[in-house]
Amino acid sequence: MTSAPVERWLFESVHNKQLGARIFLRKGFWLFVGCLALAAITAAGFNLHWGLATASFCCLLLVVLHSLAGEFAATAAVSFLAVGCLDYFFIPPIFSLQIANPLNALALLCFLLTALIITQLVAKVREKTVSSELQHQNLKRLYELAQQLLQLEPEVAVGTKFLEPFCGVFGIRSVSLFDGVTPELHEAGYSHDTLRIQTREAFMRGQDRDDVEHRVAIRCIRMGGKLTGAIGFEGLQDRALTAGPLTALAAALLERMHAFRKASREAATAQTEAYRSVILDALAHEFKTPLSTILAAAGAIREAGSLGPVHLEMAETVESEAARLGRLTSRLIRTARLEREEVKPWMELIDVGSVVSDTVGQYSRLSASRRISFVKTCDSNEVLADPELLRLAVSQLLDNACKYSPAGSPVELTMNRQDEFIAIRVSSSGAEISNVERLHIFERFYRGEGARRVPGTGLGLYVARKIALAHGGNLELEANNGMNDDAVFQLKIPIPQGA
Repeated sequence: MTSAPVERWLFESVHNKQLGARIFLRKGFWLFVGCLALAAITAAGFNLHWGLATASFCCLLLVVLHSLAGEFAATAAVSFLAVGCLDYFFIPPIFSLQIANPLNALALLCFLLTALIITQLVAKVREKTVSSELQHQNLKRLYELAQQLLQLEPEVAVGTKFLEPFCGVFGIRSVSLFDGVTPELHEAGYSHDTLRIQTREAFMRGQDRDDVEHRVAIRCIRMGGKLTGAIGFEGLQDRALTAGPLTALAAALLERMHAFRKASREAATAQTEAYRSVILDALAHEFKTPLSTILAAAGAIREAGSLGPVHLEMAETVESEAARLGRLTSRLIRTARLEREEVKPWMELIDVGSVVSDTVGQYSRLSASRRISFVKTCDSNEVLADPELLRLAVSQLLDNACKYSPAGSPVELTMNRQDEFIAIRVSSSGAEISNVERLHIFERFYRGEGARRVPGTGLGLYVARKIALAHGGNLELEANNGMNDDAVFQLKIPIPQGA
């Protein structure tokens, strides 16, 4: 607890006590003034021998004038005293509170009712006037607060800097803001109660709260019907008039802050994508040039004819591995480019079975530890597709199956016709894919618990599905039948009409 908040709280306590004392003294003063004026009118009327009508009129005039400047309770007390004075000094028998004539009693009753009605009406008019002035002052404060909040920079308009103007302009003891998006809780001012906890609880329950005893008002912040936060005020005057507008202002500024953060992230992402594009192009050039040189040198050495069997085999190994590295580099760069760009296939009529067969043959040579098989059960294999993109999609599925299946296990590819589609199923055994992972497995950069033990980027299935969708098909993970842990991916490509 710092000294400044304590001093402020003590000042407010003393100020509230002094305010109560001033109100009490004010009521006493106007009651004294009213009694003094009533005594003067009574003395003058008695000495001048006024009748009941004249005395009643003068007393009623006094009540009206008194109600314009005094308090309702003080004016009502003066009205009752006036009835007593009229009865005692002006209604026979004089110097007695008894009333001999019933008409005089009726006159006093009418006088009292008239005085009280006038006092009540004047009090309501004064109350509405004060309320109108208060609303005008609150409107000016809201305008001043909005100006101060809008002058804050969006990147710093959070926390204490965001809430301090609320305390300064409206004289609030403490303000607490819970941001449900972050989630973060910020506070300004000093609260001797648990305003922070109450604000968080109000957000969790989604309900507004008012504590009249401690002058605490907590309001939930909603944007577009969605609960996004909560703000609590302690020591706020006229909660019914100001809590709603202050909450709306806080909601607008909070939404502005969220929009700025989102725009900043999107700008950073766009800049990152631009840098990555430059890096990918540089890598493509830097990798392709030395690989081409290695391939040319290895081919020249092999064709020279001066190598023995052992050295010839080593030269062939260098050539094949350099070619493999070139294919992997091209595939990696193209995958990264497709990940950030829209896939635009160059459609042509191709034999999809031939594309899949070539890809399977390539992976059979590269992944000798897996038993890869391909079974085709349909006669018609022609589809409209981009052969390079389709080969990349099948390669991603095969690479995924080989990486996450045990050594020596089978990887099976089957191709058949399903209604208007050619379906390519890739099945492999391995760790079971949980229901949670199934929901996110095609998302960008997503990698399951088992996948994190194997090198990868989390883009393979994402890009393969983008290729399938670009061709008008789809890529799905078939439901687990519970009999084994096989993972089965099915790639569908539409068949041209009339085929």
